[in-house]
Amino acid sequence: MLNERGGIMTDLTVTRIDQDRYWVVTGGGVGMHDLAWMRRQLPDDSSVQLKDLTSGWCCVGVWGPRARDLLQPLSQQDVSNAAFPYLTARSLTIGSVPTYAIRISYVGELGWELYTPTEYGLRLWDTLWKAGDALGVTALGGGAFDSLRLEKGYRLWGADIHSEYNPYEAGLGFAVRLNKGDFIGRNALLRIKEQGITRKLACMTFDDPAVAVLGKEPIFAGGQCVGYVTSANYGCTVGKSIIYGYLPLALAEDGSRVEVQYFGRRYPAGVVGEPLYDPQMTRLKELPVLAGSGGAR
Repeated sequence: MLNERGGIMTDLTVTRIDQDRYWVVTGGGVGMHDLAWMRRQLPDDSSVQLKDLTSGWCCVGVWGPRARDLLQPLSQQDVSNAAFPYLTARSLTIGSVPTYAIRISYVGELGWELYTPTEYGLRLWDTLWKAGDALGVTALGGGAFDSLRLEKGYRLWGADIHSEYNPYEAGLGFAVRLNKGDFIGRNALLRIKEQGITRKLACMTFDDPAVAVLGKEPIFAGGQCVGYVTSANYGCTVGKSIIYGYLPLALAEDGSRVEVQYFGRRYPAGVVGEPLYDPQMTRLKELPVLAGSGGAR
């Protein structure tokens, strides 16, 4: 969802659950912001209704290479790749718990978001936790979540994307459909496409994987400040210290060299192609791995 300048106002997952009903999910930290933005856009004739269900539902994310091994024995419904493809949703019963499952992942691995009414939340957790003991299931927090999403190149609203960045410079042009009719920000995007962009969100890694920064640090090239770090974390899977930031187009290419200043010292880093993890999406979508593919891990 965009503003009139083409800036990114929200980062949502919208699931169609009926002919004219949609399930909208956003990050917990920006839920009230996104709800307020959508409410301001509602037509005056009550033809569209928006209801906040947040307090009535909880969510448990089940992600990882063995997510299906955990889920399938607990459900009578088929959760195979053929029966439950990537980016689809359906109702599942997990043990005795009714859930609404969406096959989507912010961490770049096979898995589901499992939603259930709040009163079933503890039972859902206990059911998954007990069954997952033999599979090595682990409870992970926000730090791991952030590390995994950076390895996969997923943007975070409020850091990598927000109202001052447009989809093309953020690398999200694939999510734009200019031929679907009018929408807020469409005219601005048409002008941006015609004029071109001058900066681009780039993935960089430090030469020394032990270097760690927090975000908002200045990025230098040729002795000049050319941008700042939008997100940073260590990627445990790829073994690299990862940073993201907007750079001038000439510097946003694979192989460009930059420095990041942290407490008065500058650390060398290089621009790399993204995503760093599973660029062919074989893990997330369970696509066949071709001979010589770099996506197999």
